Amino acid sequence: MNSAQLSDDLITTVLVIYALAFCLQAAGLAVERVKRNTRKSPNMATAAVGARYVPDGGITEVAHDRSGYGVVGRMGTVLLGFGFVLNLSSVILRGMAAGRAPWGNMYEFAIVGAAAIVAAYLAGLRVYPIERIGIWVIGLALVILGCAVTILYTPAADLIPVLNSYWLAIHVAAAIIAGGAFTVAAVASLAQLLRRRHRSDGEADSLEGVSYGLILFAFPVWTFAVIAGAVWAEAAWGRYWGWDPKETWAFITWVFYAAYLHAQSTAGWRGRRAAWFSLLGYAAFIFNFVGVNIWLPGLHSYAGV
Repeated sequence: MNSAQLSDDLITTVLVIYALAFCLQAAGLAVERVKRNTRKSPNMATAAVGARYVPDGGITEVAHDRSGYGVVGRMGTVLLGFGFVLNLSSVILRGMAAGRAPWGNMYEFAIVGAAAIVAAYLAGLRVYPIERIGIWVIGLALVILGCAVTILYTPAADLIPVLNSYWLAIHVAAAIIAGGAFTVAAVASLAQLLRRRHRSDGEADSLEGVSYGLILFAFPVWTFAVIAGAVWAEAAWGRYWGWDPKETWAFITWVFYAAYLHAQSTAGWRGRRAAWFSLLGYAAFIFNFVGVNIWLPGLHSYAGV
């Protein structure tokens, strides 16, 4: 069996493992909800979150109580980690089969993007107790991989000339890393809005801190990706910037996340308003990946589908 076929088979296995992890996460949340309703403890939701966002720009630690999440939920997290290892292995094998960086078309970007999302979530778990948004993160990774194998699949092949550059490894890798963090931040922002709607302000503040921390990490990486793309454009097309659709939407994404970080430094624009900037930035990021590649003609029209 060659590397390309093994990579494809591993992706199928990853889909099954992520689906099982999703089910275990859902079961863990259900068990926790039953326990919470039984104990009738008004402080459990806040205590289980473990970290609360403070308006002066920091995150303060409160009691970390992850016990309510249960053994079943933690089993889902362990299984997710195993699936991530296989996901990463499939990406490496794809690169070996193609003899290049494994993100030269939308299929490859999708499978490595799913790995980046899960990696960002697992890394976030080491800093924040964010188990409760895990089911959303896994669900999104499943959707991305499902679309990859059913709609976006492209056999491993050589790159078109414009992509055959070392900048592919630099520019796109930075975009993928930022995209993984942006995804988990968007999930946290959406959960934050839902918590505020149900008046769970303590948990919403904590989720805002999670989103802020991830975007604070990802924004400089995305900025570097945009700059690296401009340098690559000059080498490939003889100009740094031409307002090509992908360049334009990369800049729009940058503006939304810059606005989010600015909102976080402005007392009157925290909370819901800042969360909406996070979600709008992520919507622009997704459109840049899907909409621009498929629907908008331009110099970057090499989706491989």
